[in-house]
Amino acid sequence: MGMPITVDIDGVSGSGLVDTVFDYFEHVDRRFSTYKADSEISAINRGDLPVRDWSAEMMEVMALAEQTRNQTDGFFDIRRRDGSLDPSGIVKGWAIRNAAGIVQRAGVDDFFIEAGGDIQSCGRNASGLDWSVGIRNPFNAREIIKVVYPRGHGVATSGTYVRGQHIYNPFGIGELITEIVSLTVIGADVFEADRFATAAFAMGQDGILFLEQTPGLEGYVVGSNGRAMPTSGFGAFCQS
Repeated sequence: MGMPITVDIDGVSGSGLVDTVFDYFEHVDRRFSTYKADSEISAINRGDLPVRDWSAEMMEVMALAEQTRNQTDGFFDIRRRDGSLDPSGIVKGWAIRNAAGIVQRAGVDDFFIEAGGDIQSCGRNASGLDWSVGIRNPFNAREIIKVVYPRGHGVATSGTYVRGQHIYNPFGIGELITEIVSLTVIGADVFEADRFATAAFAMGQDGILFLEQTPGLEGYVVGSNGRAMPTSGFGAFCQS
C-alpha cells in the first residue's frame, strides 16, 4: 500500500491470523493502487473497465466516497483535477476497519492495527494497559506532543509535514493549504476518522470547526504557527 503497516495481535504473534491480515492488505493494494498499471482503479481511469464490470468492493468504496463528499459539502472529493479517480483518501481507513473485522471474527479482542499513521485498536496491550497513540510534533519528528487513548475508537491524522502538499481544497484550485500542518481525528472507528480527517484538512483552519460541529468526531489541529487547538471533547481521550 506504499506505507508501513503494523499489526499487533496479543497472544497470537506470528500466527496465521497476522498473515491473513497482511494478505488482505495486499489484496486491497492490488485493486486500488493508482501506482499499479494492472490495478482495477488504473483500468477504470484508462477507460478500460466499464461500470458494469466493477468489483463489489470498488462499488462499495465509490458509494462511500460519494456519501462522504455529500457529508462534507464537497470538501472530500476523489476526483483529481485531471478527471481521474483516486480513492486513496478513503480506502486506507476502510481497509484497516475491514482488517480489524477479520481479527475480531477470529475471536481476538486485543489488537492494534496501524497503516500510515491511521489506527484501529481494541482491548488492551500485552501489558494489560489501554492502547495509547502518540501525536507527533509536525515540526520535530522525534517529539510526541499529545498522547491519546482511543479505547476502541479509530484515530487518523492528515497533514503536510511528511508527504508535503498532497491534500487540496477542491474549491480553491491551485491554492496550497498552509495555515495548518497537522490534523488528528478520533471517530467511532478508523474509517470514520480517516475519511473526515482528509476532508477537514482540506478545509484548512475551518476544519476544526467542522469536527466540533459533527457528532461522533473529535479533533486536534496544529497550525503553521505551532499553536494547537482541540475540539471540546478531545481531552476525554487524553486521560489514562
